[in-house]
Amino acid sequence: MSELLSHEEMLVRLAEMARGALTAFDLDPESTVTLLNHSENTTYRVDPPGGGSPVVLRVHREGYHTRDGIASELAWMTALRREAGVMTPAPIAGRDGELIQVATVDGLNSRHCVLFEFLEGVEPHEDELLGPFRTLGEVSARIHQHSEGWRRPANFERLHWDYPHMLGDRPYWGDWHAGLALNPERVALLEDLSAAIKRRLDAFGRGPHRFGLVHADLRLANLLIHDGETRVIDFDDSGFSWFLYDLATALSFIEEREDVPELIHSWVAGYRTVRPLSDADEAEIPTFLMLRRMVILAWIGSHSETDLAKELGPEYTAGTCCLARHYLDDFG
Repeated sequence: MSELLSHEEMLVRLAEMARGALTAFDLDPESTVTLLNHSENTTYRVDPPGGGSPVVLRVHREGYHTRDGIASELAWMTALRREAGVMTPAPIAGRDGELIQVATVDGLNSRHCVLFEFLEGVEPHEDELLGPFRTLGEVSARIHQHSEGWRRPANFERLHWDYPHMLGDRPYWGDWHAGLALNPERVALLEDLSAAIKRRLDAFGRGPHRFGLVHADLRLANLLIHDGETRVIDFDDSGFSWFLYDLATALSFIEEREDVPELIHSWVAGYRTVRPLSDADEAEIPTFLMLRRMVILAWIGSHSETDLAKELGPEYTAGTCCLARHYLDDFG
């Protein structure tokens, strides 16, 4: 059983777990292990001694995905790279030939671990997003097009990002009512917003041209630009949802920018070079932006110990309420 640990103690134990997992992947135990991110999972850059090629080690959180779920993610990533021209990081097998290894350390329950190649590239700069958003639209369309025609392997298992699992009674990322800085007035406003989102999603439907396998976290932090190529990383949240949810995730944390309409137009233009997008679908984009905004509000409440949640803070709730009022005026 895992001990009750502080955030700092947890990071220390996870780092020990990561170092202990090196030998399972036939990596030199003297490699340098550097924390990259601690959120849903914990990821590390691993640099072998003597200047070898770096790799990325992901230590999975408990209770989010089963082993079959992780294997399904890796299968789709690999298929996208081979069949759809979407550059994703290749998983690297362990010494026993298995892509998924199990790591242990005193004081924590065992965790699944996966090793990936390290992809070079930089995140798109927030001051120059029109071009990257057009490219992202093209990449998103290739992902969705592949999703429609791909024959999934047996035991394929991924999360379903639908209303019940985002804002309803079975939320993966927590109840949005536990978000920061909420008061009765704000709760009433956001309950009206949630109800309006549900009505519109129900009307929009889940036809195969609108709902399928998506990345579900195509924000800027998960895009790398290298020599003009857009590379997509971190498919951990990938699952079944509306295709337009991928656009909403790309706009995570920047929904209040003045150029959001231009960014959406650029994404749509790029998307339509690969895959059709109807005017009716385009008109519903604001619903998915608010859906994503509410999901992040819930995530902040349930992950308040993370650096990102602390950075966003109560101001994110205030911004969400402002956006909600505008949305309800137009769509409520």
